[in-house]
Amino acid sequence: MITEKFISQFMKYKTRDYLTFKELGTESLPVASKRKIQLYIHIPFCRVLCPYCSFHRVAFDETLTREYFKALRCELSLYKEKGFDFYEVYIGGGTPTILMDELETTLKHISLLFSPKDISVETNPDMLNRDAVSALSDMGAGRISVGVQTFQDNILKLIGRYDKYGCGDELKLKISNVMGIAKTLNIDMIYNYPVQTGNDILSDIEILKEVNPDQITFYPLMISDRTRLTMKKIMGRQTLAKEYAFYRLITSGLASYKPVSAWCFSKSTAMIDEYVTSNEDYLGAGSGAFGFVNGSIYANTFSITSYIDSLRNSRLPVYAKKTFSKKELMRYMFLMGLFGLKMPRSSFIEKFGNDPWKMLLLECLFFTLTGAIKTTCDDLLLTEKGRYLWVIMMKEFFTGVDNFRDLSRVEAGYIER
Repeated sequence: MITEKFISQFMKYKTRDYLTFKELGTESLPVASKRKIQLYIHIPFCRVLCPYCSFHRVAFDETLTREYFKALRCELSLYKEKGFDFYEVYIGGGTPTILMDELETTLKHISLLFSPKDISVETNPDMLNRDAVSALSDMGAGRISVGVQTFQDNILKLIGRYDKYGCGDELKLKISNVMGIAKTLNIDMIYNYPVQTGNDILSDIEILKEVNPDQITFYPLMISDRTRLTMKKIMGRQTLAKEYAFYRLITSGLASYKPVSAWCFSKSTAMIDEYVTSNEDYLGAGSGAFGFVNGSIYANTFSITSYIDSLRNSRLPVYAKKTFSKKELMRYMFLMGLFGLKMPRSSFIEKFGNDPWKMLLLECLFFTLTGAIKTTCDDLLLTEKGRYLWVIMMKEFFTGVDNFRDLSRVEAGYIER
């Protein structure tokens, strides 16, 4: 585990640099490119807040939520005026389906403005019924992603989902009852809970294979430093060694599925998870959303009242920005491209003017010697061994994002200092 620990510590160190934001003025707002890009939309409201979740989320209030959806539609209209266009839309949360009528109005607004090719919507197991899934499909959601996390009752109780959504057997039945309605039904799972065992993982895999969803995403437990303290009190401390053993069980158990990223397994090449993992530009809309446009990461305000007030005054709610250096951009493309299992060398050369082996010699050499990547005439390819190393790096990167979220949520007054 020496290589894994080294990579984990290195990514923690580098992520602090990558996510050092500066507040910005209106002169530094995102500028549209000439091509269509991806759009991520964040809906931060939940009826009950899960203790392991480090995303931006607040307790549901219907009046505030309706005001928020109205402001969100204004934000999307402003981006249309600025020349942005989107071929793919992912709506995450929080709980995007918390008010279905507002979601439907928003999806109609998106279709009128941008006519995206693909739309993915997250939801919770309480929406796993034929009427709700049919309604989402009719709204244009080709991919519906449901956070199940685990089928093990003891873990569901510890993370506060047993009383909310039912026991493992009920979850299994709900999934079975809606299979075949959506074009793509994705089931989100989480591994490496401190109390989780290898038998728990194997049991979850067997249930998944029995219900046979179109796509399965198995995330390692990714939590901010603040949330880690809460989870430690609930169920103990995570270990890297157990995480690796679980990952091997998952990849071997889901061998009948095609890996489309280091943690997503699919029957087809449908769009994947809420962590935008391509190396292309994407825009973030909604309170607390992030975007990556023209070499810079942008963050929207985490204060929902400030978000709504900005858009009432026709101002975009972007408040912070981090511009990458050329070297950081190259590493970002290297990380994100290979997380999707393959990075075309021609794409890298087109963007940076030279081959990755010349521009990122140390990185290419290190990961080749560790057996994580191999090079062909056309591509850099992630090996089976490399998939877990990339999981570690992505986990540390998004843990850094979660830490930034926590700091922003403190400033916005949602959590105590």
